[in-house]
Amino acid sequence: MISNPVWFVFEDNKLYLLPVHGSETQWYRNVLRNPSIRIDARGEEGDFHAAPVTEPELVKSVIAKFREKYGADDVKKYYSKFDVAVLADPI
Repeated sequence: MISNPVWFVFEDNKLYLLPVHGSETQWYRNVLRNPSIRIDARGEEGDFHAAPVTEPELVKSVIAKFREKYGADDVKKYYSKFDVAVLADPI
């Protein structure tokens, strides 16, 4: 099992992840091959099905949510490509 720290946004009972290097991020590529992921947030764990989000308007919406939660400057500092996002649904 590989562990990667990720930022997330939880809104309207949906959990969104944003790959740091967009579609070139290795964990995103792994999700395309195997969409089963486990998320551990401060000791709370769960299994999820990760679905790629590629529709440009929805990706923009996810990016806006990240900027609102973490601040536009930090999102700009840590994220270099904004072409995809991930929707994680509980299994």
